[in-house]
Amino acid sequence: METVKIKTEVNPKKTKLKISGAEAIIHCLLAEGVDLLYGYPGGAIMPVYDELYKFQDKLTHILTRHEQGATHAAQGYARVSGRVGVAMATSGPGATNLVTGLADAQIDSTPLVCITGQVTRHLLGSDAFQETDIIGISTPVTKWNYQITEAAEIPEIMAKAFYIAKSGRPGPVLIDITKNAQIDEFDFSYEKCTAVRSYNPEPKPDVQAIEAAAQLINNAKKPLIVWGQGVILGKAEEEFKALVEKSGVPAAWTIMGASALDSEHPLNVGMVGMHGNYAPNMLTNECDVLIAIGMRFDDRVTGSLDTYAKQAKVIHFEIDKAEINKNVHADVAVLGNSKATLGLLLPMIKENKHEAWHNEFKEYYKIEFEQVINNDIHPTKKGLTMGEVIEQINVESEQKAVIVTDVGQHQMIGCRYAKFKQSKSNITSGGLGTMGFALPAAIGAKMGAMEREVVAIIGDGGYQMTIQELGVIFQHKVPVKIVVLNNDHLGMVRQWQELFFDRRYASTVMVNPDFVKIAEGYSIDAKRVSTREDLKIAIKEMIASKEPYFLEVKVEKEDNVFPMIPSGASVSEVRLK
Repeated sequence: METVKIKTEVNPKKTKLKISGAEAIIHCLLAEGVDLLYGYPGGAIMPVYDELYKFQDKLTHILTRHEQGATHAAQGYARVSGRVGVAMATSGPGATNLVTGLADAQIDSTPLVCITGQVTRHLLGSDAFQETDIIGISTPVTKWNYQITEAAEIPEIMAKAFYIAKSGRPGPVLIDITKNAQIDEFDFSYEKCTAVRSYNPEPKPDVQAIEAAAQLINNAKKPLIVWGQGVILGKAEEEFKALVEKSGVPAAWTIMGASALDSEHPLNVGMVGMHGNYAPNMLTNECDVLIAIGMRFDDRVTGSLDTYAKQAKVIHFEIDKAEINKNVHADVAVLGNSKATLGLLLPMIKENKHEAWHNEFKEYYKIEFEQVINNDIHPTKKGLTMGEVIEQINVESEQKAVIVTDVGQHQMIGCRYAKFKQSKSNITSGGLGTMGFALPAAIGAKMGAMEREVVAIIGDGGYQMTIQELGVIFQHKVPVKIVVLNNDHLGMVRQWQELFFDRRYASTVMVNPDFVKIAEGYSIDAKRVSTREDLKIAIKEMIASKEPYFLEVKVEKEDNVFPMIPSGASVSEVRLK
């Protein structure tokens, strides 16, 4: 156990460790290595902010313009840096405004610690000003939460919060602290948490299960790997790449797993799911062994479970036991951290090529390229496409940028066509699908990796949900690049209305403001383009800039994202147009 003690000299003869709860919170954060947090002050959390003022040389606080923005910024920071993101808010509406970010982090396994102020202990349950039961509200969308009502509880609970947030399958933790607990003094010392009774974050790998998995893989004629974010969270990129190359198994990714393997690796066969690539979706229902690594068989990946990979033996590598057999039955379940389990599996795997099987993927890719991809990234029509914007960003960034996408058509296009050479490069809201995620998340991502180029790809709808976070970019000069793909519609909803609701565009047409003027109002360099010639010049200028940059691209209004698997259909019922 690592112990950190804070000592305060009271007189020359006697030393006491007596500080306020508010100061203790700051010392707990510093002991956990936190040097950056996002938040918004208010009455019930003011004692902590007062102490934070005294520690500005050690702990940077970023004032977001909305508490939801604080959680998304903390998510972006955590996803790129691999560290725990921290957000803070006051009680009542401040706390409830964190809930969307907590839910997003919970389903996407992002480690967050969120701290909220609360009314004084004796007022709990009295409907006091700005009192809400944030523990009850946040219980379904957090990995763990706790309400502190005594100052002396702070060190143990804070240590436990960070341990739970980052261990095993990561997730968000919320700590609610009454105002009296922030003000009262107590004798402070801090021990980092290394274990919690009855909590087993990383199951010990079962060697017999791994041997069974290896036997199935070695004997397979048409094996297919589908990997998710568990490879990235487990820091298992090297082991994963070695497995793919040694086994010769074609590997496809979920949107949360993108960037764990180089986009142009010859064994990377693309994205699975509703708008995934034709080959891996079609051949999921032809493979004889399906190897799922760090993914949870989300409905957008599987389509109809009645027909999903019924012909295949399923091997599921997963750290969270609750995900095993939840949606898809696993013939072999391998529990544990992906770095550990893949490391044990690798020596048992025989070298293979599976050339005939790979040729099937290549044939399907040719079909998709001719009918979809080429038209998206090399269009001949007059109007601009989202795909060609992403392709031009690939070119100018040399595939090295962190791409942060919001939710909608642009998200699927971004995930389909963005190219990555480095892990932790694709930041998006996967499971919850939160519009408004991208702008604050991009701010956090940039702060988590200042040496990397960060480009936010956002639709005109989602952009306006958190547009106020431009204020953070303005105040802190965060050199984020923002690309709004503007089709004057809520694009994905409009696509569904076109395909399934006879073009009844109910409440999806957007009358948008002048986005360029808004960006300029925040002293951000801004440009609008609507022609192919101007696009290339603008993206080159944007990537070359060392300052924040806003680019609005006017794209076609009725341009759809294909391939597409209709909701509830089989993965092999892929529509190419």
